[in-house]
Amino acid sequence: MAIDCHAHVFTRDLPLADSRRYTPDYDATVSQYLAMLDATGSRLGVLVQPSFLGTDNSYLIAALQGVARRLRGIAVVDPDIGLERLQMMAAEGVVGIRLNLLGKVDPVLSRPVWRRHLADLADLGWQVEVQVEARRLPNLLPPLLAAGVQVVLDHFGKPSPELGVDDPGFRYLLTAGASGRLWVKLSAPYRNGRAGRTIAMAAVPLLKQALGVDHLVWGSDWPHTQFETAVTPKVARDLLDSWLPDPRERQTVLADAPARLFGFGRSSTAGGHSGSGSA
Repeated sequence: MAIDCHAHVFTRDLPLADSRRYTPDYDATVSQYLAMLDATGSRLGVLVQPSFLGTDNSYLIAALQGVARRLRGIAVVDPDIGLERLQMMAAEGVVGIRLNLLGKVDPVLSRPVWRRHLADLADLGWQVEVQVEARRLPNLLPPLLAAGVQVVLDHFGKPSPELGVDDPGFRYLLTAGASGRLWVKLSAPYRNGRAGRTIAMAAVPLLKQALGVDHLVWGSDWPHTQFETAVTPKVARDLLDSWLPDPRERQTVLADAPARLFGFGRSSTAGGHSGSGSA
């Protein structure tokens, strides 16, 4: 029962965010995504709101409707959204929010609006998924973890392409694993520069030791926006076998850990995930 924990769906005619780093010129629909899952041996998936759609999560919600038992969603919202709207999204299968901070300044998480927002997310049992350069993690992780939410870092925590696992921010990530509320996605090594695959191979044993294999999940990053010609879903899946040759560890990363984190196996209205036993 493999679970793909990182993918995006969209169509080229959707309204796009004014500030964006990428503009798609093709469609990546939920039916195409489900077909990809079927073809590559995954049953379940997690749809992550792409940054170029901003906070308009309507296409994401529509994709989840009718397939809530098979898919979960990670939305992008403003911090003043309010608990009632979050609860409505939870009923549709959304289990967390995404902070894609690439090209943006760090949010001031000590502000009252953010404290209320994070408290609402913690009450719902939602996660906060973060895409940001590892060097910025020492500023961001402490207030997020202190808020009581599960924190999920995209793409190996995005260590510096030049420094790799010697990036001080990545090393800080490893120390934060003791909280029991930090998770890392083994996904998209190509987003960590030309040495991404080498970095991934070096990062996995360190992440296993610091966080535990039960706090690692895998994602295809379908449809590999900006890297469509550099990777295929099959290649993305096969890479995991090289990182985790032990089939028992792959079972944990592909099925057991993400089922717990994303709340698969329970009603989507139950609200988010259960976290880990140490949380």
